[in-house]
Amino acid sequence: MASLLDSANRLRLAVFSPNMAGGANLTFSADAPKATWAESVRLARTAEAAGIEAVIPVARWRGMAAAERREAHRSFEPFTWAAGIAAATSTIQVFATFHLPLVHPVAAAKQIATVDHISGGRFAVNLVAGWNSDEFQMFGHDLREHDDRYAVAEEWITLLNRIWAAGEEFDFDGRHFRGRNILSEPKPLNRTVIMNAGFSPAGQDFAARHADITFAMLPSVEAAADLVAPIKKRKPDLLVFAAAHIVCAESDELAREQYERMVGELGDRQAAERAIRLLIGSSRSGDFDGLAHAAIAGFFALPLVGSPGTVVARMKELAEAGVDGLALSWLDYDAGLAQYADTLRPLLVESGLREH
Repeated sequence: MASLLDSANRLRLAVFSPNMAGGANLTFSADAPKATWAESVRLARTAEAAGIEAVIPVARWRGMAAAERREAHRSFEPFTWAAGIAAATSTIQVFATFHLPLVHPVAAAKQIATVDHISGGRFAVNLVAGWNSDEFQMFGHDLREHDDRYAVAEEWITLLNRIWAAGEEFDFDGRHFRGRNILSEPKPLNRTVIMNAGFSPAGQDFAARHADITFAMLPSVEAAADLVAPIKKRKPDLLVFAAAHIVCAESDELAREQYERMVGELGDRQAAERAIRLLIGSSRSGDFDGLAHAAIAGFFALPLVGSPGTVVARMKELAEAGVDGLALSWLDYDAGLAQYADTLRPLLVESGLREH
């Protein structure tokens, strides 16, 4: 059993968003994930058998599609999903993603410890300060101003760490969280691996202080080195992950055709417009088509489009730029994982990016 932290692979890999209908895509395609339990277990076990280090669910309470597309809003709650996946697997690291303002640290301490015991010490968390105002309003919460979200996150993790360190009950009086006679047992089996999905300067500051893994938003492979370098300079042992969406076919031309069909006739443009509005503030500024394509195929992940050789070459460029790992998505996750095991994995081993 190896976590992302102690993996011997030069380029670590995780399956991203297997708990959400559509996976990481905004699509009408029937080949995309359906968010059924049998599917979630199958994908996790397939990834484990292929030597992929981790599975990372998303924390979503509704989708981006129109409300009448009920099937597009299916998702499994990350903590309970992780508990089930942990029980159904044996070696793969299992994450839960959650929005800090929506989960009190006292509850989180107990939930994290519970899933860690179920998994035998394989559990990890992906902490998000908050970004989706529509979903926050479902809870009756207003989304705070950006930097204030990280003030909440700082107090949140301070209380969580104190809960895990405490052998006796204590009181906590913070600006955002309070508690009396706090005590939580059992503790996690191992020190919990923390990922932070924050792309802003405030998010990167938080990651440098508290996280083991951070996400970098990479607009292109060519931009990776310049974006990763300052992160590594500040905290050399902080692992840098990027989201990557794979479209791989026999030739570069065929892969490009598949990608264009995915972002064209199979893409949900209405959902993409909503995603752009929530993340950027306007769906009509700048290059809307480019943003829509990025939202549809992998939810703003870096597209790796081409033949097996091309995809692996791009992965190698990312590793050489300092990227430590990729959170992977596909249109069809079953087909993508099979292709990884049969075709990409041997090439990655040959390239020196993966040991097996």
